[in-house]
Amino acid sequence: MHLQTVLLKALFLVFVAATVVLTLYGLHLYVLLGLFLRKWRARREAQRNTIAEYGSQRAAHDWPLVTTQIPIYNEADVAERVMRAVAAMSYPYGRHEIQILDDSTDHTRNCIDRTAAELLSAGADVKVIRREYRAGYKAGALAHGLRSARGTFVAVFDADFVPPADFLVRAIPLIATTEDVACIQGRWDHLNRDESWLTRAQALGLDAHFAIEQGARAWNGLMMNFNGTAGIWRKEAIDDPRVGGWNGDTLTEDMDLSYRAQLAGWRMDYCLEIACPAELPNTIPALKGQQRRWATGSIQVARKLLGRIWRSPVSWGAKCEATLHLTNHTVAIWLLLLAILAKPMLLVFSAEGVVPGWMAPLWIAILIAALAPSLAYAAARYIVGGRLSGFRGIPGMFLLGSGLCLSNALAVLRGFLARSAEFVRTPKSGSVTNVRRHSSYRASREYLWIAELFLGAYSLTSFVVYLGMHNVLYSLFLLLYAVGFLTIGWMSRPRPTGSQPLPLGQLAHPSKLAADHPTTASSVVSQLPAAS
Repeated sequence: MHLQTVLLKALFLVFVAATVVLTLYGLHLYVLLGLFLRKWRARREAQRNTIAEYGSQRAAHDWPLVTTQIPIYNEADVAERVMRAVAAMSYPYGRHEIQILDDSTDHTRNCIDRTAAELLSAGADVKVIRREYRAGYKAGALAHGLRSARGTFVAVFDADFVPPADFLVRAIPLIATTEDVACIQGRWDHLNRDESWLTRAQALGLDAHFAIEQGARAWNGLMMNFNGTAGIWRKEAIDDPRVGGWNGDTLTEDMDLSYRAQLAGWRMDYCLEIACPAELPNTIPALKGQQRRWATGSIQVARKLLGRIWRSPVSWGAKCEATLHLTNHTVAIWLLLLAILAKPMLLVFSAEGVVPGWMAPLWIAILIAALAPSLAYAAARYIVGGRLSGFRGIPGMFLLGSGLCLSNALAVLRGFLARSAEFVRTPKSGSVTNVRRHSSYRASREYLWIAELFLGAYSLTSFVVYLGMHNVLYSLFLLLYAVGFLTIGWMSRPRPTGSQPLPLGQLAHPSKLAADHPTTASSVVSQLPAAS
């Protein structure tokens, strides 16, 4: 009996700890929202003026040389699209070189070679660079290409992005005019936002990150991260010996480099109005793979750099924000614990099965934490021009948050325990809102869906018990868990092979997706030989 009492008290303390930690992260989001709102209008106006003045006062031959890197690995469905979109970006003649960093091992290579030859014949400065081994994954490819990059500034676009024609001419002034800025990050927009409830929910979450969090950090002296794509780096900052260049020892090489650059004294900046559309994963397995990589990678960076951050001379506010930022994915563990511990808490409360009144503050704390993302989502959609449409996607976002917490929690634990991990690319299909396509590639098969269905059934029974005790508030949380786990588990189950992928020649042409401008970045070029 004594052992049972000790165990129940321990479980209760874990339950309270989970509630307190989730409340802390919820309050943190409120703080970021406030920081963003107090600065965004002034920063928007200042950035507009900088872009206008730079363009009006600088001759074409005085614009800095820019290298655009496109890392690609087996992405035949989108490789041609991004190559053509990048080549179509408007920039002064002879000042833009393009590196296709191709690590592909399948027919993507043929697609890249064919497209590169067409772009070369049209006058674009395109170089296809290949390595013998895929060492360091994406970070290794970027570092390899950087050795031969001629640009003072280096833009990076992942294969599923379609940069607008004016991306460079708007972003370059913001980094070129401020010598201590290492990177300017643009906002991610979404090609297939309205493809399904799944893409609408993802778009809402990403809008909150880009329309609220990144601006709050960049414009208030806090540490922010490069998001791996749709941004421009100062080559000098990457090559700075204090920074150490690209490193493939984590799965989020972008976050790792960003924090190391800021610890070396460089600054990061962000522009809300420079938007670059990309494809959102349109299946649960693909989304799971992406989220697992982000969760594992961020914890790896936390393990690697938090000690250095707290020993650095940056402000206490920056240190606290960096800690919450790098450990944000641990929220999945605390969410999972609340779902699992719901039934054991009934034994703690009372023999009569009545939840004591002194538990009310915990329910209120959970409610406060839960409302923070909703406010951030709604505010983000309103700020980027979506008016009040953000409220429509909130249920789907909550469903994803609860349903993915098991998968993400395991990814977080992997980040704490694993010294290294394989970079698993998120399958892309070339989908846009009005054209849904099946990817030529499949996400890795896993059997976590069985555990998710079990947790869904478990949460459903917990919901019934709590509802029967007239604890409506917490029972609603448990119902959300049940629906989330059951939905994610069911949509993750193995399925028969779907329709065959479209031939390369039938892929959506970038002219349908980006501004239809002729390239002004053409020059007399020579193609580098494949690098080994």
